[in-house]
Amino acid sequence: MPAANVDQQSLRGFLRMVEQDFPDEIVRIRAPVGLGHETTALVFELERAGKRPVVLFENVDGGKMPLVTNVAANRGLLAACLGVTPEDLPTAFRERCQRYIPCELVKEAAWNEVVIEGDDVDLTKLPVPLQFKVDAAPYITGGQLSARDPVSGVDTTGFHRFMLRGKNRLGVSLHSGRRMYEYYRRAEEKGEALPAVITIGIHPLHYMGSMVYAYPPNVRKFEIIGGLFGEPYRLARTATAELEVPAGAEIVIEGEILAGVREPEGPFGEFTGYASYRSTQNVFVAHRIRMRADAMYHSVVSGMSRDHIQVSCITREGEILNALRRNLPNVRAVHVPHTTCGAFLAIISMKKTADGEPQMAMMATFGTELYTKQVIVVDDDVDIFDMNDVLWAVATRVRAEKDIVLIPGAKGAVLDPISDPENFTLTKMGIDATRPLGRDFAERLVIEEADRARARAILAQAGINL
Repeated sequence: MPAANVDQQSLRGFLRMVEQDFPDEIVRIRAPVGLGHETTALVFELERAGKRPVVLFENVDGGKMPLVTNVAANRGLLAACLGVTPEDLPTAFRERCQRYIPCELVKEAAWNEVVIEGDDVDLTKLPVPLQFKVDAAPYITGGQLSARDPVSGVDTTGFHRFMLRGKNRLGVSLHSGRRMYEYYRRAEEKGEALPAVITIGIHPLHYMGSMVYAYPPNVRKFEIIGGLFGEPYRLARTATAELEVPAGAEIVIEGEILAGVREPEGPFGEFTGYASYRSTQNVFVAHRIRMRADAMYHSVVSGMSRDHIQVSCITREGEILNALRRNLPNVRAVHVPHTTCGAFLAIISMKKTADGEPQMAMMATFGTELYTKQVIVVDDDVDIFDMNDVLWAVATRVRAEKDIVLIPGAKGAVLDPISDPENFTLTKMGIDATRPLGRDFAERLVIEEADRARARAILAQAGINL
């Protein structure tokens, strides 16, 4: 397969697309920057100014390899990867991530240009930032962990946090409790380490596909990612248990997660906006590093940055929409806001045709997404991407004694600071903010689009462009 095709599925292919088609959405920082909070602070300052460009630091820590970040912060760029508008992104994601396309194995990968093994392995030479003062150590945040189920032989890939503990040692938390946690548990049950590979520097569509959780157990995550690309995802084989990883990656770290070993890991600045001390305290030992000769290091800005949360918003929107549409075709759209940690709140728009449908939507959402603990259902005249409009619906259409549903003792996210620290349960809440059926209700005030357009034209003549 031509190398160009592999490159199109790479981080470099994405950066080239941004530079060609969206030149204002990439920023190159040529000034020297250190690894102590500077890269994180810069991205958060951009966010405060309403800007979400990809950021490429060219002069990091005295000449270490370039560092690229904020890759997944811009909803418009993620939509461009799928060739759709930002409004259509959740629907396109929902449809394409169900088209499982078998992968293609290639013989050569660019990350084989440099191979470091044994005592020469030194992860401290990578430009790994310390993102928040509370972090216990620098963390690899853009690393995709790949491993194979010791029972079925099916592999998976996903983001996990990796605390830099030494030249060849990383603390890792498998707290999501999903497939990777189960693969490790099965290996440890046999008294065996779990062979694993960390991949750094991937295309955002890999990022998005790796966040899909509802899919058949015999399907590979890489086949889901292929569905997003619309073509076979091109993988290359490593020497670690013949695990396969993206051929277009920048850096590959081969090793294993040790059985029966636990070491302190954390705290870490998590997506909740709080320091997280909760961890499975696993240990990854690196045996080999492979990388491109001109490798770039990819880091995801942690905390509540859009780089950290945006993709989980989109993937949850797509998965919840997919679940709801099975029994509620009148559901119009789903939004998971970044401001609610990209997980904890889901807003559902529907054309209600019968009482009880909002409650059905709530139950289906809670059953689909573990992290979601609050659901607001609104009529289709409410803009679910405008929190002002959503809160207006809650304020004017909710009858608290009838429309608020509480589900105590439900399983929540390990990292949710409000969940029980022993069993991670909490009370989940649904809010029906739809108008009651069967009787007249107050008529909403609406300014027609033609009048809005005329108003914008008048303002433009006055030098005010909206």
